[in-house]
Amino acid sequence: MKAINHPTTSHKAPKFATLTALAAACAMMLSAPVHAAEADTATATAASTSTAVPSAIDSTKRVIRLAKPNTAVSTAQTDAQANTAIPQNNVQQNSIQPNNVAQPTFTQGNNAQQSNVQQTNAQPNRAPLNTTHMAQPPAVPAPNAPELTGTTRVYERGPMTATGIDLRSGQLPNIPAPQVNISDISFVPTVLIPQQQGLGTDKLDVSLLDDFIKEVSPNARHYPPNFPNRTQRHNAREKIKVMTEWIEPYAKAPNASYDVLIRAAKLNGMGRNLDLGSEYTVRGGQYVDRAIKLKPNSGEANFIYGMMLSEGGGFKEGQKYLDQAVSLGYTEAEQSLAQSDVLSDRRDKALERLRRLAQQVPDNAVIRQQIKLIEDGKFYIWDIPAPDVNIKPST
Repeated sequence: MKAINHPTTSHKAPKFATLTALAAACAMMLSAPVHAAEADTATATAASTSTAVPSAIDSTKRVIRLAKPNTAVSTAQTDAQANTAIPQNNVQQNSIQPNNVAQPTFTQGNNAQQSNVQQTNAQPNRAPLNTTHMAQPPAVPAPNAPELTGTTRVYERGPMTATGIDLRSGQLPNIPAPQVNISDISFVPTVLIPQQQGLGTDKLDVSLLDDFIKEVSPNARHYPPNFPNRTQRHNAREKIKVMTEWIEPYAKAPNASYDVLIRAAKLNGMGRNLDLGSEYTVRGGQYVDRAIKLKPNSGEANFIYGMMLSEGGGFKEGQKYLDQAVSLGYTEAEQSLAQSDVLSDRRDKALERLRRLAQQVPDNAVIRQQIKLIEDGKFYIWDIPAPDVNIKPST
């Protein structure tokens, strides 16, 4: 009889292959967290070392990094950066790899080929990979592109310097050098007045305002105003508008000081003479009335109020304020009384008043001109050639 050779393959072969695959998968799952922890520790240590910033001794000083674009990174530094990036990629791959292993099945009677088929079929059913955390290939810097490096410097204050070009040195031959000559230099004295009544109040700088009032008063203080030309008259009107608008909020305050009120009254009175509107007449009368209540013995306040009333037609109303100003030694109040006498058909009384005043103030040339106007039959004693004024247009 022929001997029949039976296959030596045992029925235990499929089970042995399945157990071997299970052991390999468990070993990989247990070793992956260890490698990942070691890689994370190394990465954290490198990051803390690279981001360390030197601290300044003085906390009030600023730290500035001075960049040097012409300094290139050496080849050893580039290789070290590339080698540092490779373990990070391996760690990410190892941390993902346990999820790719198919779970083995413990079904007897299947051979190794069937087990491989089951692993292949199980891959489509697993969760998709997160591509955002996958390692990117290391960036290789361009061989010729320099990398910015820098040093740390502590900022300290230093002297400010400015550089420029002297046109007279011939560096710009095509541009003519300007020639500037400064002459007729004048200074405006600083004048500070209290804003409100009482002590401890804020101060107002009225230096430019007082300079303007002093310059334009001979031309616009009395009616009719007199200017050398229409341009100066127009500039004076516009300037009065600006000045009045500036001082108006301070003069409207219920506790405005005397200095604020008397200046607001002067500006509004000149605005009335230059026909800027009836509101200037009303405001001027209100402000000077409040100023007299604060200082009843002010010769200037009494004169301004009496002049505004008499030149506006209120001869009797204005006379008592003008008489009060004369008693306080205000010379210009006598001239305003003479103007009231002329407009009231009392020329002889006006001439007597002015001639007596001319003897008291012999250096006043204006009084002599006013006497001449009355003798010539004129009605307005302030209609005399006005001095030239240099009023700049408002900007």
